[in-house]
Amino acid sequence: MTEPYQVADPDNQVYQPQPVYQQAAAPVVDNGGFGWGFLGFLIPLVGLILFLVWKDTKPKTAKAAGIGALVGVIAGIVLSIAAFVLSMVAVASLSMYY
Repeated sequence: MTEPYQVADPDNQVYQPQPVYQQAAAPVVDNGGFGWGFLGFLIPLVGLILFLVWKDTKPKTAKAAGIGALVGVIAGIVLSIAAFVLSMVAVASLSMYY
């Protein structure tokens, strides 16, 4: 019989693993979302950042944001060129009257 305050021999103890509780991860929703593409179109820098952040975890949504950003940049360039050409035409037409 063991005494009440006697320390047990560590060599005779059996290891019993403690249960491991893991928190279930929330499922990732990756539906592509038109809204993210539209946001990328309106603010191309945000679309590029979202594309770079989500390209591994949410590839469809990242693609939508990236395409929106690309279309936004191209539209900005086209509108800038059109504005330049129209301003040159306006200046040329005004100079004809002077």
